[in-house]
Amino acid sequence: MTDCKEAKATQLGPLDEEELIPGGTRYFIKGFGSRPAFGLRNIAGGLGRGSVALVLQLFFLTLFAMILVVVLVKVSKVPNYQEQKQVKQKINKEMSQLKIGIGRLCRPCSWDWTFFQSNCYFFSDSRLNWSDSVAACQEMRAQLVVIKSPEEQNFLQLNSKNRGPTWMGLSDLKKEGIWHWLDGSHLWFRFTKYWLPGEPNNDGKEDCAEFRGNGWNDGKCERQKFWICKRPAASCSDM
Repeated sequence: MTDCKEAKATQLGPLDEEELIPGGTRYFIKGFGSRPAFGLRNIAGGLGRGSVALVLQLFFLTLFAMILVVVLVKVSKVPNYQEQKQVKQKINKEMSQLKIGIGRLCRPCSWDWTFFQSNCYFFSDSRLNWSDSVAACQEMRAQLVVIKSPEEQNFLQLNSKNRGPTWMGLSDLKKEGIWHWLDGSHLWFRFTKYWLPGEPNNDGKEDCAEFRGNGWNDGKCERQKFWICKRPAASCSDM
């Protein structure tokens, strides 16, 4: 045994003076620390780690395949363009029918009022003087009509033409010749063309404006005539 150690020491060359110390499956060279020797245990451990890595790879590949299958199934259930178009048309048709149904339940104006351009108009069947006409409209939470557009003027003139003289919310009671609407606004110049020829003439203290025939006329405020009230139309949420 001593001869073997001496032979190994001789083969080491420069390490002749170092002492070899046996240590189980490892050999320690005094002065150099330790170096691992690869035994069966290390080989078995390496194979074990490789097996775990392989199992993990197979697991993630399987999971990815399952996710891919689920996505493909969902995509296959999405309708094509024609089917989407048919579904959209059906929805639009049902929405239109729903709006019609709601419209029957919700009216922007009361039954005895007429709707026009976001407003409601009440055309009276009775006659009152100008001041009482103003009060009657106020009791209905409205105002003796104030005209804001040519379209509105044409609508009102047409509806009052066959009824007879009808009061509107225009007068020069505050100052003769200066016509104001009930909301305090001045009579715009572009509306002066609606006066009948020769009007307003203030014949016998005529201070209140009325619809008459195809235009406007100034009349005596104490005379009883038909009248028109106006108020904003209500939305379904307000009713």
